[in-house]
Amino acid sequence: MTHEAIRVPADGEAFAWRVSVAHIDASGPFSDFAAYNRKMVLLKGEGVELAFADGRQRSLRRVGDLAEFDGALATHCTLLGGPCIDLNLMVAKSQAVAVGVRWLSATQGSLNASASPAESTLIFSIDDALLLTDGGGESLHLEPWDLAIMSNASGQVTRLQSRASSNASAVFFATISH
Repeated sequence: MTHEAIRVPADGEAFAWRVSVAHIDASGPFSDFAAYNRKMVLLKGEGVELAFADGRQRSLRRVGDLAEFDGALATHCTLLGGPCIDLNLMVAKSQAVAVGVRWLSATQGSLNASASPAESTLIFSIDDALLLTDGGGESLHLEPWDLAIMSNASGQVTRLQSRASSNASAVFFATISH
């Protein structure tokens, strides 16, 4: 089951990019998204093993693990210990995207975030509450699994609190050029 968080544009069959959260309850094949590049981050569960038609494999075993792959490539998912939940970013192959999961440690303090007028930067708090403060001093509180989208702005992402202060917080960042 997939819950779409945002799609750009909002209407129509084709999209430039979309973000969704998927519940994977059983092993099986992934849907074909031939016109898109896929980014997948494990949010909850014991993990998945992805087997691609070209013979490659990729395991996502801990929260924050990231896989990037061509949506046209037949992909089979094997659960590694029960149901999982993942974050998906699908971006049209015609769009440029930089994506990653960054870890915000207790001693690190904050991460920089920015987006030009020709970009959208997605910030998804994976496991801890965050504070996103823009260059003008405006703040936005992000709970775990909240998604913020920045355009033509810069700011700082700061961890508010952690389950255990010594553990790093996983934050998903993606910058999509329009």
